[in-house]
Amino acid sequence: MRKTVAIICCMFAFSACDKHDPILPGVRTAIFSTSHIDVKNQTITDIPTSVATVDNTNCPYTQDASNTIWDGTRKIFSGFPTNNTVKNDMHPVCSGKYLYAGLSTGEVVKINPHTRQVVWIADIYRPSNMTGGASMVDIVVAPLPYGNAVYAGGLGDAFCRISATSGTKAWCLDIAVSVPFIIAGNYAFVVADDNNLYAIQLKEGTVIWRTPVATRVAPQYADDVIMVGTERVDIVTGKIIL
Repeated sequence: MRKTVAIICCMFAFSACDKHDPILPGVRTAIFSTSHIDVKNQTITDIPTSVATVDNTNCPYTQDASNTIWDGTRKIFSGFPTNNTVKNDMHPVCSGKYLYAGLSTGEVVKINPHTRQVVWIADIYRPSNMTGGASMVDIVVAPLPYGNAVYAGGLGDAFCRISATSGTKAWCLDIAVSVPFIIAGNYAFVVADDNNLYAIQLKEGTVIWRTPVATRVAPQYADDVIMVGTERVDIVTGKIIL
């Protein structure tokens, strides 16, 4: 419903809405290109030694339920508010002089908080979800900047790698994400809403292996083992360790 209202506003007030969104300023780039997941069922040979982390301690910005981002009492970004959302406690993520935030309307935004400039906005959902598909496209997990990319997933059936510079796509996978994921070495490990743990190669978005898990919780990694709740998964093969 919220997207329909936005689209109608675009049609009547602005005539076109292909690259520039009148509600969310900046250049828009749709980044989902495939709905097929090709699981290679291979092994991981370049075993990572540690998990990538983002130190958000000195990131003072807050985000409210109306997709507004604040620097104290100073508003630095206004998104499109909607009543149809999943309750969560989202916070922007700082990286260098920029911040990244996921919105309940299914986008990730990159903002320069000092100038309030929107650098880019990227859609994180399957296009079909806007035409009668999923009722929720919220991004409830914080985006993760890593190297020259930003990784993000949402309830709109998409997990994506985005260029940190331009906001354009590298790849997207047709999986919904509602719990935090991790990046270790050259891979992302994602517990998706289909109750599978995915090992995703970062460069190409290749799914190296996929394994069913009993609980939908954030994965953890140490000593060549991915922990999902009480289950131990061999990082090399993706097999449950009994």
